[in-house]
Amino acid sequence: MPLPHQPRKVPIRVVVADANLLGCGLVSAGLSRRSQFVVVGYATSAHELLRLIDTCAPEVALISSTLQDGDFSGISVMAEIRSKYPGIRIVLLIDRSEPEVVVQAFRAGARGVFARSESHFKWLCKCVLCVHQGQIWANTQQFEFMLDAVAHAPSLRVVDADGAKLLTKREEDLLHLVADGLGNRDIARQLSLSEHTVKNYMFRIFEKLGISNRVELVLYALTNSKRVPLSSDESPTVTSRAQSHSATRLRRFPHQRGSQTSPVRNASEASSSSKNLTTLPQS
Repeated sequence: MPLPHQPRKVPIRVVVADANLLGCGLVSAGLSRRSQFVVVGYATSAHELLRLIDTCAPEVALISSTLQDGDFSGISVMAEIRSKYPGIRIVLLIDRSEPEVVVQAFRAGARGVFARSESHFKWLCKCVLCVHQGQIWANTQQFEFMLDAVAHAPSLRVVDADGAKLLTKREEDLLHLVADGLGNRDIARQLSLSEHTVKNYMFRIFEKLGISNRVELVLYALTNSKRVPLSSDESPTVTSRAQSHSATRLRRFPHQRGSQTSPVRNASEASSSSKNLTTLPQS
């Protein structure tokens, strides 16, 4: 399904967290040159990042897996961000894709994982756009890591103690639509329901299946449904839908606008520009 054709008029508010000021500055400068984004600040430690988020109210947080607090401290702080600021979309920045890091990132609440050694900067920009729109960003290899983790995890409940199916027919229909790449709004339209009703169904499905978020639900649908929405070949797929000591490393920025560049427009454009790109819908 094509992504929105109209560029966002109000820039997306982004914070950047990396282990050093140079890394923060490079990413911030690159994003600030594009009119779709405004970098409201950057930080180099978990404490500074939490202060920055509380002060600047970003919409998307780009967090390196390693901050000045130590290895994988970026992943550790994600759970706190998710708990305190559930509306913030998190993208974890990693140097290369490793199974344990990718799986733990999504479990901690990431909406996207971006390997800096495997992609160009323009794809980081499109990653931010997609995650902000409610999708999940992962390449084919990272997605396979998640599927493998699901395959080796204890089976999710499919029937109750009496052997009866856990999901009703309507809940199964909704699950299939999630697997087919539809977001809540499109599901509501297809099933002639309100978005509020769809959200209620989603919460009931989470409870019945013993899962906690939509990423796990999509993976469940892919591994337990005969309907597989993603292609099995290697071609890319886009589916739709911080006091004074700290101030030396904590930066906040005014609104900035740079040169105009267009966001991702449709699946064919993405396919011609990036190998092994997969985005999944998110509520």
